[in-house]
Amino acid sequence: VIVNVLFPSGGCFCRSTFLVDVCACLCVLQIDEEVAKLLQLKAQIGGDDGKHQFVLKTAKGTRDYNPKQMAIRERVFNTIISCFKRHGAETIDTPVFELKETLTGKYGEDSKLIYDLKDQGGELLSLRYDLTVPFARYLAMNKITNIKRYHIAKVYRRDNPAMTRGRYREFYQCDFDIAGQYDGMIPDAECLKIVHEILSELDLGDFRIKVNDRRILDGMFAVCGVPDDKFRSICSTVDKLDKMPWEDVKKEMVNEKGLSEEVADRIGEYVSLQGGMDLAERLLQDHRMSQSKQACAGLSDIKLLFSYLQLFQVTDKVVFDLSLARGLDYYTGIIYEAVLTQAGAVPAPAEAQKGAPAEESVSVGSVAGGGRYDGLVGMFDPKGRKVPCVGVSIGIERIFSIMEHKAEVSEKVRTTEVQVMVASAQKNLLEEKLRLITELWDAGIKAEVMYKKNPKLLSQLQHCEESGIPLVAILGEQELKDGVVKLRVVATREEVPWTHGHTHKYTHSLTQQIPD
Repeated sequence: VIVNVLFPSGGCFCRSTFLVDVCACLCVLQIDEEVAKLLQLKAQIGGDDGKHQFVLKTAKGTRDYNPKQMAIRERVFNTIISCFKRHGAETIDTPVFELKETLTGKYGEDSKLIYDLKDQGGELLSLRYDLTVPFARYLAMNKITNIKRYHIAKVYRRDNPAMTRGRYREFYQCDFDIAGQYDGMIPDAECLKIVHEILSELDLGDFRIKVNDRRILDGMFAVCGVPDDKFRSICSTVDKLDKMPWEDVKKEMVNEKGLSEEVADRIGEYVSLQGGMDLAERLLQDHRMSQSKQACAGLSDIKLLFSYLQLFQVTDKVVFDLSLARGLDYYTGIIYEAVLTQAGAVPAPAEAQKGAPAEESVSVGSVAGGGRYDGLVGMFDPKGRKVPCVGVSIGIERIFSIMEHKAEVSEKVRTTEVQVMVASAQKNLLEEKLRLITELWDAGIKAEVMYKKNPKLLSQLQHCEESGIPLVAILGEQELKDGVVKLRVVATREEVPWTHGHTHKYTHSLTQQIPD
């Protein structure tokens, strides 16, 4: 490279070639480029203070809950817990993680969704997938053979989340289970009654409770020609009928599971059937099903179940559906699932939409499920002693999705339970307000005061209206001289004075004015 440079020298110009200077210039350019890259990297990982710049988002399949959402959640929990207690249940708790071997082999094809933890001091651990397997482990470990319990806690599944359908990777389950040796179908019928009560009280819309029996399914598979070693695999495929059309389910049976089209078509004839006690009676006379003792035992129990459901007055919502499979391996008898039929569209939470691809609003679908699992406890007992169990799990997150959507369009949700706001009409009354609110707190009244020495009365009243506080106790200089405290009903602005000299004397009267 020749660089011509003119140098003034006594009126003459000189031409020189200096490759060394050119190389130096190129090095400077390379250094500048590298410095620019380092500055860009520094901007990405942190500022001048060296602090890491975190990406502010929740992990995939999880979400935060704001005060309004938590108020709705608490209301739903109270409804469910009240129902569980009404039916005589007591509660327990178990660790959020279990030994990996405790959970392995209990969930069929869904076992791949279990969260495994890193080795901790020689123990291989996994986050619990549901509350049923830990409950069975608890019974076997403590040698319990008779209990009616409920358990509300978080579980974890490495699933593909669908926020619009209330499906997350971290979510609550609300379980009710009856363990013990009892006469057939009585506890099972009570579990269905509980589902009916909860969904009716929450007023989520029309629903149906589908019931079937694992023995009926296994008998059906046998008489249709399914090999014994494919029962569980085919059961998991049938379980997809609520998400896929029959043609796609059949294709999976034939192409992936290795069934012949003839066998798949026989299964298709049965899984399309729905009814009640009459369907069970008809299948008992069916030329194929009647050949299976297992299927006949299940059909007889379905008849008995419906007779109890009639007494519980819930048969209007229950349907015997042969397509119901529930893919979990531990079910041994009756199985059931509650589905909302008019839930409508439920939009994804706002926090789930940020930075995520758009997802169509869809109906929520299944909101409860369960069944009988008589052999699960025996899998943990050293001597294999079985404890018959039946239970139901309420799909609480999906219910929350509907309740939140309804609250957005139809009602204002209070996020606190404050009953009385202690306010002042003039300045320099902080001490009097603190004395009054102390009396109210000591009397068990939920009360609040603004954290300012001299707040404006209008600001205090606006806070009551915005927060839904029903009553405001107003203190003023003249009122204090007269020994009076004004109690105002925020909604109507009606004021009721008390002419007592000390606050404790009117506390009882105040409680009578507080709305339920």
